[in-house]
Amino acid sequence: MSNTVFCRKYQKELPALPFPPLPGKQGQEIQASVSKQAWGEWQALQTRLINEKHLNMLNPEDRAYLMEQMQRFMDNEQTDQAEGYVPPTQA
Repeated sequence: MSNTVFCRKYQKELPALPFPPLPGKQGQEIQASVSKQAWGEWQALQTRLINEKHLNMLNPEDRAYLMEQMQRFMDNEQTDQAEGYVPPTQA
């Protein structure tokens, strides 16, 4: 595995994830097409969504919702946002 990957979110070569972030084929696909930067940004959004929308990761519907939001985020499509969230630079 190379140290860079062509990131599907940013459409350019960026540092790669050191290992698959999820188990199985989906994790391998993410590692091959998503940069470390994009994955970190997704994790921050995912955390806000889980907390603000009170998602339960034991609930299959909540997990499916997060996977849909992740795909939308990586494809630069509109994603849900945590209500009331103010980025640190605007606080």
